[in-house]
Amino acid sequence: MAIASAVHILVKTEEEAQKLKEKLAKGADFSALAKKHSICPSGKRGGDLGEFRKGQMVKPFDQVVFTKPLYKVHGPVKTQFGYHLIKILYRK
Repeated sequence: MAIASAVHILVKTEEEAQKLKEKLAKGADFSALAKKHSICPSGKRGGDLGEFRKGQMVKPFDQVVFTKPLYKVHGPVKTQFGYHLIKILYRK
């Protein structure tokens, strides 16, 4: 069973996600932006989702986490919750 760990920032609009992604590209701290902007409860922990198994997250989120390169910021990824910026920490 595949397991991964990721951090994310969840916002309501694609535009907001894009602006945050630009800040991250310029060196902004992921954790600080998550604490300030994320509407997910994980925002309080800097966006940390901890460890989860393949299939536990909604499909578009899962696909990114289990197929894209590690340590890069991916997104905006649209789900029923909003728009995510996702950074994969590890998977095994």
